[in-house]
Amino acid sequence: MVLALKISMKHLTYIVLFFSMVCSAQIDPVKQDSTEVHYMIIEGDSIPVTSIDLDEVLVLPNLNFKDREARIRYLVLKRKTLKVYPYAKLAAERLKQLQNRLDNLERKRDKKRYAKIIQNYIEDEFSAELKKLTKTEGQILVKLIHRQTGKTTFDLIRELRSGWRAFWFNNTASLFNISLKREFNPIEVQEDYLIEDILQRAFQNEILKRQEPAFDIDFYACVNKWSEAKS
Repeated sequence: MVLALKISMKHLTYIVLFFSMVCSAQIDPVKQDSTEVHYMIIEGDSIPVTSIDLDEVLVLPNLNFKDREARIRYLVLKRKTLKVYPYAKLAAERLKQLQNRLDNLERKRDKKRYAKIIQNYIEDEFSAELKKLTKTEGQILVKLIHRQTGKTTFDLIRELRSGWRAFWFNNTASLFNISLKREFNPIEVQEDYLIEDILQRAFQNEILKRQEPAFDIDFYACVNKWSEAKS
């Protein structure tokens, strides 16, 4: 069973770090003084912009716990979420570049060879850290991969490898209460709501770098539902 868990976590390593190896250009934001005039360049013409779009800021509720056990549970979940979120964020950032690279390869043989090269590099150089994840951290990672990519880990494996391999790894992971088909659903699952709360606070406190989810999440609806449930 220990071997099965290592296989399962190894494949999570493959999914996340496979995306990290795809090269992509980065655009650094240009800082401007608030007194400067902003311009938008359209087909060679400079057009002054008199307004600036601001990111939405959520007003987060105060943290209230019904007892000490609930507080400890939240703090443990917070530690695990902060640990694995960067891997899920990395997966989302690289997914599009990865798909583009594979789409540009016409022959199936070339695609397979490219995937194998990346897989070997990952296993040799980068897998050790992700193998240290516990089963609960692994399950949180599965949920966050869905949050950031809009696809379950099972679907990603199936698309990148094969349906049989995805089925087999999912069954192996299920032995340790890790479902690769698990989705992130904070309106229906309380733990997912707590994870979303942890993320929003970490974004505002600049502990984590914000990345929008792949689908809409009505955070206030989640707050209202779970506040009523707690009452």
